[in-house]
Amino acid sequence: MAMADTLPDFETSLTELDAIVTRLERGVELSRACHARLEDAERRIEVLTERGDVRPAPATLTTDADAR
Repeated sequence: MAMADTLPDFETSLTELDAIVTRLERGVELSRACHARLEDAERRIEVLTERGDVRPAPATLTTDADAR
């Protein structure tokens, strides 16, 4: 059986491809939104020392974001 026999017709393939592209675009949009929220949360994280001084979050919390 040839591969062409198992593939849907052109119009069906185009419709399916369009649906896939739409889902990928939505995925990219969601990924960007999540990344922005994580960056915002990282900026807000402050660790209080025993004296009550505010200092930046430990490097272990920012290392993963820097690698992206």
